[in-house]
This record gives sequence, C-alpha cells and structure tokens, in this order.
Amino acid sequence: MVFSFVSIFLLNTITLFANEKAAAANEEGSFNVTQTILEHIKDDHSWHLWGHTSIALPVIFYTPAGLEVFSSAKLIDEHHEPVVYKGKFDYKLVEGKAKIVNAAGEVDEAASKKLWDFSITKNVASLFISVIILLLVVLTAAGAYKKTGISSAPKGVQSILEPIVIFVRDEIALPNIGAKRFAKHMPFLLTIFFIILTNNFLGLIPIFPGGANVSGNIAFTMTLAVCVFIVVNLSSNKNYWQHIFWMPGMHWSMKLFLAPIEFIGVFTKPISLMIRLFANITAGHILVLSLVCLVFIFKTVYAAAVAVPFVIFIFMIELLVAFLQAYIFTMLTAMYIGMASEEAHHDQAHH
Repeated sequence: MVFSFVSIFLLNTITLFANEKAAAANEEGSFNVTQTILEHIKDDHSWHLWGHTSIALPVIFYTPAGLEVFSSAKLIDEHHEPVVYKGKFDYKLVEGKAKIVNAAGEVDEAASKKLWDFSITKNVASLFISVIILLLVVLTAAGAYKKTGISSAPKGVQSILEPIVIFVRDEIALPNIGAKRFAKHMPFLLTIFFIILTNNFLGLIPIFPGGANVSGNIAFTMTLAVCVFIVVNLSSNKNYWQHIFWMPGMHWSMKLFLAPIEFIGVFTKPISLMIRLFANITAGHILVLSLVCLVFIFKTVYAAAVAVPFVIFIFMIELLVAFLQAYIFTMLTAMYIGMASEEAHHDQAHH
C-alpha cells in the first residue's frame, strides 16, 4: 500500500514538473505558486494531461443567435493559451470562463451575459466517468447476486460493496431515520455516499481519468445540497413544521423568538453540507500541491527530501478524509431526514 502512495506521488510530481517545464519554455519569470495550484484545482474546458498535451472536450454555447457546438481545441492554442474562436460570435476563455469578445479582443459584458455555457467541462466529464464506474460496479454486483442469491458468501465486487452497504444501513440510516422509515431512503443515501466517495478518490489520482477536482467544485456540492433540501422537505410531516413555527411546550413569546431562527435553519443545514464538503476537499488538494511546489520554489531536488515525506503523509490523510467526508455528508443527510419525519408521539411522551 505504501508503494501505491509513493507511486501516485511520483506521478503527481512528474505531471506537475512536465507542466512547469512547458510553461518555462513559453515565458521567462519566477515560478507562480498561486497560478499553478489554481490551474490544478479549477474546472476547465479541456482536460490537461502534461506539457502541451490536452484532451479536447465539447463546447456547447447557447446564444441569442442559437445553439453552437464545437471542440474546446478551437479556444486554446498549442501552448494551452486562450485564443479567439470566430463562430456565430467571437468567443474567448477569460480566467477559465467563456466570454464573447469584440473585434478588438475585449470582453463584451452585455453580450456575455446572454451566453449560456452548457459545455462538457473537465469536472462534468469526470462526473460522467464516476457514474460509469459506479454503474459497472453496482450492476456487476447485482448480476452476481441474481446468480448466487443473497444468502451466499459475497465474492469479488460483492465483497467490497456489501460491507459498505451494510455500514450505511446499520450505522447511518437505521440510527438516524428509524427502523420503520429507513428502507425507502436507502437508495438516496447510498447514491450520495458512493458518488461523493468515488469522486473524492478520483480527485486524488493525478493522471487521467483522475485529477479533476469535482468534490471541490461548489456547483457540485450545491447540487447535492439542493437534492438533500428537496428530499428532506418532501419527507417532512406536520410535527416537523410545528416544531419550526410553533414549538410545543414553550411560552408563546419564546415561540415567536425561535420561529424565525428555526426557519432559517431549514436553509442553513443544506448550505453547511455544501460548504463543508467543498472546503475540506479543496483545502486538501491545495495543501498537497503547495508541498509539491516547494521543490520548484527552492529550485533544488533536495527540497524533495522534506516535501516528499510530508506529501505522502498528507496524501494518506486525504484518503481518510475522502471516506470521512462521504460519511459525514450522508450521516447528516440521514439525520435531517430523520428529524423531518419523526412522529409526534415521541415528543408527547417526552413532555
């Protein structure tokens, strides 16, 4: 296992080194740590592999002139620098975002506001890859269960999936939602857990098809949070809303004071899920890349004697964090669902 960690680190270092050597061939100047880190964690219209080698992805724009589809290779030159592409409008990537520019190459803000970007970016492509991986693994396990039955000992993929499914059921769903209601929420909880876990692990692999910072993209975590918000509120009952707007067992003055606070909490709970996952995953990537950059900052291979052990240590922690963040997100989701669907008689017995 340690060999795997070292191998992944070396691949990460080689990839970064090739990228910086290519950049140095284009321009002279000092090594820009901030720019290097941001380039590795941000989304992009192409999938950068090494040096000047990238995988072009589909660009899909919807403008007042209609739908336009073309390759992202037309937006960058051979040195991975943005160039103007002349289609129905003149398009250019500015700080990673597609903009409409005028004849002088300046951004036309008014026209750019009417540009809808539905492109298959690096993070979107990585998300598709993670979905394909999950479908292959889950369908393979399901097919094996159909042949052997659920009573037989798990083999192959089954032996990996079954303990995780049982863990989510016994340690997350049952304690937080309850024995009567947990079963109908298990597909949603398992989907959240596996999609976060898979993307977290793919983000730690520095080479294709890994390396995309999907879980560190606020749009991805926001989408998950919105799904949780919808499911929680669809699962809610009269007792849940009564505790928010008119909490039983308290003086009316306290009810008036607590009602707006509890109502705000309906929205802050999914927001906290969104920010927690985004911040933890992004911080981990930044930390690892910062340590790797020490080699290029000091411009000596001897800096690797300090950087390499720290990177391996942080990388092992990131493997734990990848699982931990999937667990925390799923556990809090189950907790919110359980709170929203809890029956009134529990509180009546308490009072």
